[in-house]
Amino acid sequence: MKGIILAGGSGSRLAPLTQSVSKQLLPVYDKPMIYYPLSVLMLGGIRDILIITTPAEQDRFRALLGDGSQYGVQLTYISQDAPRGLAHAFILGREFIGKESVTLILGDNLFYGDGLSDHLRSGIDSARSGATVFTYHVKDPERYGVVTLDADKRPVEIVEKPTEPKSNLAVTGLYVYDNDVLAIAGGIKPSARGELEITDVNSAYLQRGDLRVEHFGRGIAWLDTGTSDSLLEAGEFVRSLQKRQGLQIACLEEIAFTKGWIDLRQLERSSESYANSEYGAYLKTIARSARELEGPMT
Repeated sequence: MKGIILAGGSGSRLAPLTQSVSKQLLPVYDKPMIYYPLSVLMLGGIRDILIITTPAEQDRFRALLGDGSQYGVQLTYISQDAPRGLAHAFILGREFIGKESVTLILGDNLFYGDGLSDHLRSGIDSARSGATVFTYHVKDPERYGVVTLDADKRPVEIVEKPTEPKSNLAVTGLYVYDNDVLAIAGGIKPSARGELEITDVNSAYLQRGDLRVEHFGRGIAWLDTGTSDSLLEAGEFVRSLQKRQGLQIACLEEIAFTKGWIDLRQLERSSESYANSEYGAYLKTIARSARELEGPMT
């Protein structure tokens, strides 16, 4: 399974914040925005990840994340010269994906909650054939792609920003596809706004009976950080939970260490690299606890 983070685009809804920096590099409380979608792919067990950026911002992403080895993953970068639709990610990533299945996540989406990893694994495990979209109940479905289910909870229709929605199930910015997505994305035509729409890809899978829905219930939060209000709300959400629980959200090194992708020495080195920040102190606490369980260094 390969992973793709779509972190291109102009971020026009966040201007002037994004006049000189990619929105995915803006802070969501104490971490860059891109940490959050990257953490989701890592929680899903995905280690080979492509990050799609604008040409002007790619060096900044590289400076932030490097090759991913400090997180136990392999990061590849490619640039998108202009916004061409979500499905364009599969055109750009064709060589990267190769013959494997792929999970796509939008760089401005934040997911958090109990059972998130189980939902991810369920969607990823089913990607041997067909596609899986992840849905969330919203009060304003007309703003999103909307899925309608039949009595057996199977998808029967998917519509982009319907004027009269038939359900409240919005399609989130997280998608899992088998390798057929390369041919499907390569065959769709640009929409009226000149973009390759992800809804057209999902509709193609639906028409052939290969679209599955994985629903995020009340125990999981989904936040889109693409506007000034939603960016602030996401920051407040992260701050509130971290202060209350004393646990970090989207702590990449913690995820890597928990999964056994990096060892204790690597975790300790990472904790030192963050100097006196709260993030670094959190990693030091994890490393210290692990060292105490391990016993004296030999």
